Order: sequence, then C-alpha cells, then structure tokens
Amino acid sequence: MNDGGLYFAKCGTIAENRYEMLIVRRIALEASRLRCARWTCSMKERVRNDTIFALSTAQGRAGVGIIRVSGPDATLCVHALSKQTNQSTIAPRIAEFRKLYHPITKEHLDDAVVLHFPEPKSFTGEDVIEFQVHGSPAVISGVLQALSTVPRCRIAEPGEFTERAFENQKMNLMQVEALADLLSAETESQRSQALRQLSGRIGETLEIWQKELIHCLAYTEAMIDFGDDEDDVTDASYTKMIERAKGLQSHMKKHLNDGRRGELLRNGIQVAIIGPPNAGKSSLLNHLAQRPAAIVSSIAGTTRDIVRVPLNLKGYAVILCDTAGIRETDDLIEKVGVTRARECADEADICVLMVDGQLYQTEWEDLSKSWTTNTIIVCNKSDLIDDESTLRKLQRSITSRTSIPAERVHLISCLNGSGIDALIEALGESVQAKVSSSGDASVITRERHRQHLEKCINYLQEFIDNPHQSEFAAEHLRRAVDGIGRILGRVDVEQVLDVIFEEFCIGK
Repeated sequence: MNDGGLYFAKCGTIAENRYEMLIVRRIALEASRLRCARWTCSMKERVRNDTIFALSTAQGRAGVGIIRVSGPDATLCVHALSKQTNQSTIAPRIAEFRKLYHPITKEHLDDAVVLHFPEPKSFTGEDVIEFQVHGSPAVISGVLQALSTVPRCRIAEPGEFTERAFENQKMNLMQVEALADLLSAETESQRSQALRQLSGRIGETLEIWQKELIHCLAYTEAMIDFGDDEDDVTDASYTKMIERAKGLQSHMKKHLNDGRRGELLRNGIQVAIIGPPNAGKSSLLNHLAQRPAAIVSSIAGTTRDIVRVPLNLKGYAVILCDTAGIRETDDLIEKVGVTRARECADEADICVLMVDGQLYQTEWEDLSKSWTTNTIIVCNKSDLIDDESTLRKLQRSITSRTSIPAERVHLISCLNGSGIDALIEALGESVQAKVSSSGDASVITRERHRQHLEKCINYLQEFIDNPHQSEFAAEHLRRAVDGIGRILGRVDVEQVLDVIFEEFCIGK
C-alpha cells in the first residue's frame, strides 16, 4: 500500500476509534445518569417514608401551640411520648388527653390534647397526629426535641406537609398556590379569592378541558395507528373531534379574556399619582397612607424617584405610587425621574392626575396627554379658592376639556382634608370596577397559569390549522395536554393509553 493509502487507512482507524469512544462515552454517561436517577428516586422514597413533624402555629408565646406529625410512624410518636408500651390504637378524630414525657429522660413535658387523623382522610393523605400543647416556647421546644428522638422521625422542611398533600393527590398545584395566597392574604378580597381558588373549581374546569384534549389526542393517535383497520375510527368522527377542539379553544380564550382581574387582586392594583411639581402629590400619598411615607417640601422637584406604598383600600390591595413632578427640565437626575413618572403612569391600573387648582390652566398643556379612561383628576388647594361658584366652574371646565365625567373630577385640599373622603370613595369604586367580575372562582391568579394556557391555545390552533397531518397534529395536541397538566401539576402519558384502550374497540 502506498503512503497515501496508509494515511487514509490510519485516518479511518482513528475515526472509527473516535466514533467507538464517543459511543462508549455516551453509554457511560447514560448509565451514570440512570444510576443517579435511581439513587435520586431511592433517596426521595426514603424521604417520603420518613415521618415529619413541625410547629403549625406561630412562633412565640401563646395560649396553645399545635405540633403536627405526618407519616407512617405518626401514631408511634404518641406512644413514644406517652409511656405506652402496648401501643393501643388511638381513636380517630376524638380529642384525647395525654401526659407527654421525653422518650429518653422520662421527664414530664406537658399535658396535651392529642388528635388522630388516619390516612387517607387527612390533610396530607397520611396518618396525621396533632399535639395541642401549652404555647410557651419552652414547652414547644421540649416536645419538638422529644419527637426528634423517635426513630425515622425528623423535622419537616418548609412546605413539606403541603407537598405531601399534593403528592397524595389531596390537592392540585393550583390549590397549593391558593393555600400559599391564603396564608399571605392581607385584604378581604385576597382572602376571598384565595378561598375560592382553594375550593378547586378552577381545577375542575381545567381537568375537564384536559380530559377533552386527551380524548382528542387518543383519537388522533388511533387514526395514525389503526385508521385503516377499525370501523369506529372514521373520517366523519375525526371531523367531529376537530369541531370539539375548536369549541374547547373558544372556551379557553374566553377564560383568558378576564382583564387580569385575579392577578390584580392577588398582586395589588397599582395607582399612580402624577402631575406637575408642587401640586401636592406627596401630601395626598401621606393622607391616603395615614403616615409620612413621602417627603413633603415647597421646593419643586423634591420627589425624584417613585415612592411605592402598599395600602388596604376598601378591602382591596392597592399600591400607591408617588412620582416626580412632570415638567421640562435641564436637570439630568430630574429628567430621569420625569421619565420614570411617565412610565409608571403607562403601567398603572388607575391614574390620579393631580394639579394645582389655581394654576391648572397654565399646567394643562404639559399634562393634556396624561389622562385615560382610568384617570381620576384631582384639583388640589381648593382651600385657596373662596368662591364656591368658582370651584364648580373649575370642575366644569376640566370636564369639558377632558370628556371625563364630573364624578371623576375631585376638588380637594390636602391642607384641611376637604374632599379627600369623597376621593377615597371614588378610588374604591374605581378599584372595585377593575375587579368587578372576579367573584368567579375560575379567574386566573398567576402569570404562570396564563402563560401555559396561552401556549395550550396556540398548540390547539396549530392542530386546527393542520388536523390531517396526523403525526404533527398528535404532537400539537400532546403539547396542549402538557400545558394544562403543568398548571395542575399533573402530567401523565398513561392517561392517553387509558382512553385508547377503554373507548375504542381496538384489538377486539
């Protein structure tokens, strides 16, 4: 063989060796991944088999403290802490008086009321024990330390009780999020919405949609695999299924078109106070917040950045935003503040446009583009205008210039407080109007839900546009099912197989 042949032969051998090495490396990596996966699953299984405990009531001194225990050895904890060797059964859902002792030192810890909630009818779906003890830090610390000595018992991780409830299908992911919202609710509206979400109605709606999608997917899969062999998989029935998909998509779109009411209730409605310098914006913020949240000064341009104050307004969560005075300026820092003020106004759910009642004529040109349908106009310093007819004339003038109804134009005085109560009422009505239809339990409360539902609608549209390209159509439907599953926290491929084998006569 000549030198050229030897060269190419050697290159071929090197290439083959590299290819084999690449295959071996990939096999090794895959084996390592599987070992890690098995180890992770094994660890998770051991963690799930642990019995967990934690204080369920707030930290600190109280009349009663509740310590919750969940897991396969929950009842063992009662026997271990009450000197019972016969391990008699604990009556379910009946309060029992028990003296608690440390399992090792035998020290008397406290006298407690013990409740047993057997699986699966408990919060977590596991055996659950609740110790109701005296709420002093010393008693609670002693009982927790005693529980830690019981075999296979450990302190719970944050949220682990709810995680176990989710894993045992006692609640879906949306209900888990609703529970978190309920625990952090600060207003009546947030509490009501969280409870409605926790009831599971929106989850039931999504589960119905998911079942419909799974049915469509199963039919599409059947068309691919068995369309030529089975009489019950026909073009006519497939066409009907496409119409069902269109109707389902229509319901989803209607559900999305909610004005983000649920998210507004949960996150707070943003109210921006905008206007020229020295109009009294910071004074109004302090009046509404009932505290000196913003610096008030007669020097124009005092407020440079946005001051945000969370507020409970008529039972609704509101975020008040005091902004820099809007005007032309050469000051670079103030320019940034003016830009941020305009951006805040654009992003706000409600705008309060505030002007000086005496100077509004000269200030109007700069602010003439600042009002929208969500704007409330406030004329401050009404105490400096003595004539009542002048005040009414001012109100009519503003109404005619802006086409904003008279009830959305308010004359106030931050100095003596006149007109502020009426303004608060008007703000409350505007906030309520923003979320007026949110009595429906099926509103979307998180951006995560909205994004997955939008993806689901888009995949459905791709299926509707090309329903007869079977493999692609099935993939689009599969992703739509996955989108709903990700909202609920449940994605199961086996559901598709169940529908195929239960609803069709394939293999008869």
